[in-house]
Amino acid sequence: MTDYREILRLSKIGLSQTNIRTALGYSRNTIADVLHRAQTKGLKYPLPDNMSDRELTNLLYPEKISSKTYKMPDYEKIHRELAKKGVTLTMLWEEYCGECRQSGTLPYAFTQFRVYYHQYAETTKATMHLTHKPGDMMEVDWAGATMTVTNNITGDPIPAYVFAAALP
Repeated sequence: MTDYREILRLSKIGLSQTNIRTALGYSRNTIADVLHRAQTKGLKYPLPDNMSDRELTNLLYPEKISSKTYKMPDYEKIHRELAKKGVTLTMLWEEYCGECRQSGTLPYAFTQFRVYYHQYAETTKATMHLTHKPGDMMEVDWAGATMTVTNNITGDPIPAYVFAAALP
């Protein structure tokens, strides 16, 4: 980010625009534009003590004031939708982007969307500690959707159920 305060300070002590450019590494046009805008606005160094760098930027470049608003997704709804079979976070993000386009707001990028979702999921995580003897019981769960296997002789489809088992 351009240090407008330093440009004004160096100009006040009598450095030329070329010397300011060399000292700070900004382009000739940037230095000239900042000094011209400051002169137009009547800004002189030293600036008021209570003026922050953001206020100085907004004063010199009012067109750069960020008006971007990002729409925060409904992560409670997203969390419920993820529990359904075949729903992925990518699918929900694409749906969220479509909603943002319709409403005229900016959507978060997928990486930021994921970060916020995982923060939400951490707050709603419910865990319970179970005490048991090792190998005493088996935990079984169905894995994915039902598949079909074709009978080689008759050609009929046979439903196949896949399950995973673990000894805690």
